[in-house]
Amino acid sequence: MKEYPWFVRGDLDGFLGLLTDNLLQLMVIIVLGVSVCGVDIDFLNGQIITGAAVSLIVGNLFYAWQARRVAIRTRNPNVTALPYGVNTPTVIVFIFFIMMPVYQKTGDAFLAWKTGVFACFISGVFEVSGAFFGDWLRRNTPRCAMLSALAGCSISIIAMGFIFQIFANPFIAFIPAFLLFAAYAAKLQFPFRLPAAVVAVFLGTVLAWVSRWAGYDFFTPSPEPYYFKFYFPVPVIGDLLGFLIDGEGWQYMSIIIPMALFNIIGSLENLESAAASGDCFETKSSLLVNGCGSILASFFGSPFPTTIYIGHPGWKEMGARYGYSILNGVFITGLALIGGITLILKFIPIEALLGILLWIGLIIMSQAYQTTNQKYALAVSVGLIPSIAAWALLLIETTVQKCGFSLTQVAPLFGDSLYIYGVIALNQGYVLTSILFAAIVAFCIDREFLKAAAWSAGGMILSFFGVIHAYTLTDRGIDTVYGFNKAPLFTLAYAGLMIVFICFSFTNKNQNNKLNTEKVKI
Repeated sequence: MKEYPWFVRGDLDGFLGLLTDNLLQLMVIIVLGVSVCGVDIDFLNGQIITGAAVSLIVGNLFYAWQARRVAIRTRNPNVTALPYGVNTPTVIVFIFFIMMPVYQKTGDAFLAWKTGVFACFISGVFEVSGAFFGDWLRRNTPRCAMLSALAGCSISIIAMGFIFQIFANPFIAFIPAFLLFAAYAAKLQFPFRLPAAVVAVFLGTVLAWVSRWAGYDFFTPSPEPYYFKFYFPVPVIGDLLGFLIDGEGWQYMSIIIPMALFNIIGSLENLESAAASGDCFETKSSLLVNGCGSILASFFGSPFPTTIYIGHPGWKEMGARYGYSILNGVFITGLALIGGITLILKFIPIEALLGILLWIGLIIMSQAYQTTNQKYALAVSVGLIPSIAAWALLLIETTVQKCGFSLTQVAPLFGDSLYIYGVIALNQGYVLTSILFAAIVAFCIDREFLKAAAWSAGGMILSFFGVIHAYTLTDRGIDTVYGFNKAPLFTLAYAGLMIVFICFSFTNKNQNNKLNTEKVKI
């Protein structure tokens, strides 16, 4: 159908943006896989990267097809496909909290990889299950709560981390980043209709190499050797099944389950974000393919779940439709088959790619306020708090570890200078807590106190079983704990809040009855 072309001009911008995001994750996997988990570079390229690429090509093609189908059904050719890939928080958590501890304990990089593959598989199973209750959750959760949690993650985990990295290396990163800001904010057109992302990356790369030739150490190409060869995806289902029975992966369920929930909720939030932009996708099929993609990745040896990406409004703003998703999947797969990520690390500095990721993070933050009713601004703001706490804890933990201590040793020393235990409690299950807080405030704004009480009851149940706020400090850091009555003080607090809202409901009902009676008398 000519009115629904597979490719439009904006798809090139969207492709370069999504490609930048995916490349960044794959670059991080290679750099940390070698330096932190001791994985051989050839194994990384031949098993892990190709395993991720299998999931990426399947997922990107599906979401492109899905978007075109929605466009035809709604007679709207401007539908933008859901972005899909490996997200930054998952990569960081799976490497530092699952694979690295196994490698440090055993010195066995292969065992660390198998543990990660197990975690990816279990995460995928949970994500698939989310397809069957996700639509109900989406219908019964205020939009401002979903968008608030997404905004919190985007401004803290994405935007703040990247802005620090940009200012740490301003010669390479600063100009490309703000060139992108100017181009996208002012909707500027470059000569020959060159995409802003291409111009920015090219400029950052030129600055990096000019500084290197001038004798400055702003950019150091990857020291890993590159040899051109073809890597074909190899299934590891047998290894995975054996590891399900007798592997070490089960002890990391306290990490796997929250990350799976993070991906499910994140996907729901991204679906809500897309709907706020005018593109409504079916929840069940979107989440089902999302989870199956992670399972498929584990079958081919990738330890990293794939998921519906943050950033749909940003790609839509660029004019991307569904072709950008196809281009991304095909290009990433082609690079993976020749080990091209290693080659790219030798020429393009990561800093040159950060501006577009920062832009996407800020767009998501803006959307949370712009696409919800102004009266819910307070609810959105309250929902940001848990993500800010999670980001603060990341800074604290990193600082403590770099000084050669553990948080267990240092936490009692903070005292009243920093209420570290409150920071930790907010960090535990912070995505769920963010939605919980924002939903409660939103229903209070609407004076629907019974619904606020119901969400408080949800907080009581989640904290009782340790899904939110529960933790224990060990020598290796913060461990999540599940079971019965794992966060008793928070369970009591949410129970008390529930009772307060129930009382408010009766009071509000009596007040309304009194007002109605007075109106009748008048």
